[in-house]
Amino acid sequence: MLSRALAAILLLATCGVDPDDGRTVVTFPGSALGEEGRLLQRQIVRFMEENPDIRVDLQRTPDDATQRHQLYVQRLNARSHDPDILQLDVIWTPEFAAAGWLLPLDEAAVDTDEFFPATLEANRWWDGQLFAVPWFVDVGMLYWRTDLLPAAPATMDALTRGARAGMSDSVPRGIVWQGARYEGLVTTFLEYLGGFGGEIMTSDGRVVVDSPQAIRALTFMHAQIHNLGIAPEAVLTWHEEEARFAFQNGTAVMMRNWPYAYALLASDDSRVAGRFSVAPMPAAPGGHPTAALGGNQLAINARSDAPEAALRLIAFLTATDQMLERAELAGQFPTRHALYDDPRLAASLPMPADQARAIIEAATPRPVIPIWTELSEILQIELHRALVGQASPEVALGRAARAMTEVVDEAGIPELQERMRRRGVALR
Repeated sequence: MLSRALAAILLLATCGVDPDDGRTVVTFPGSALGEEGRLLQRQIVRFMEENPDIRVDLQRTPDDATQRHQLYVQRLNARSHDPDILQLDVIWTPEFAAAGWLLPLDEAAVDTDEFFPATLEANRWWDGQLFAVPWFVDVGMLYWRTDLLPAAPATMDALTRGARAGMSDSVPRGIVWQGARYEGLVTTFLEYLGGFGGEIMTSDGRVVVDSPQAIRALTFMHAQIHNLGIAPEAVLTWHEEEARFAFQNGTAVMMRNWPYAYALLASDDSRVAGRFSVAPMPAAPGGHPTAALGGNQLAINARSDAPEAALRLIAFLTATDQMLERAELAGQFPTRHALYDDPRLAASLPMPADQARAIIEAATPRPVIPIWTELSEILQIELHRALVGQASPEVALGRAARAMTEVVDEAGIPELQERMRRRGVALR
């Protein structure tokens, strides 16, 4: 499976070797905390037993995404050969690839047909090259009360009707979501946006977040709070946990959140245990169910001294057996679609595997662009202004589109694409 990719990579670098025992050394920064940390250590031990010519040095790094990002940027900016493998948030891959920090991967090394398409899309630069392998996936989803609704809403109108029908004195909130001014607001908006048939950017990099579909999506979010009365005004300050507490305490009919909440909602101290299920977010006519894509990927430092060994470790960690073990012990969803037919996965996930797959199949990445963080900050401000009533959705999104377009133009994204194409695999 790896032969073509390994041959290409071996032309780029000479592996780092331990002078004491002659083994190739691979450095990998990873989690050191809790079950996830213990799981990674066990899997690395197994890998070394199967690959006695390689020694993996597991470097303890912060689990906080911001701190890990800063650490990577500092080391890669310094043109460091270490670490060899990088664990990336889904929105970091284009940033790191555009900076020349990641080794492009041969498609034959990854078995791309085995992965959910959206997880690969998020790891390609605009010329189609793949720069990271999806490790585990995270997606936004709709939680709904099975004791209050006969089925999950399939349309935006049904969402409104279901929220109203389920509300009562004891369940005063129809739906809760993440509305504070941070990245979570953008992922929530992305799901409503896709549901109305819109997108933030086109595939060729044009900002279209002020389209009629986008205005309808943001208008609907605003109306849930201020006109329809199905979402509390408090959501404008809420993150994931505030929404979870509201739903878990039985005060909301529906909730938009991530998979981590499922096991907590099913626990003995939850007031909705046994009385909820999950589904993709619904869609309006002309739209499609949309789940914001999250998760982690594994990539190779373009300056690695051990690219062949690094790729072998990535192939091991993203193989079927390791993904199943990660699902069972860490509750993280595999990125290989065939596993969702495997009874071993069904026995491991906190939610039914067919429900998880249906939501992952609706996954949509945020724009795959190296300046996404800057664009997101602009969008967060304008979305929040519209939701609190400081500007109409049309005015707010118009401002966002103009400011985002200026940033894209100033960054010279088309020129950057062309440089990437000319550079090809010669990223060192």
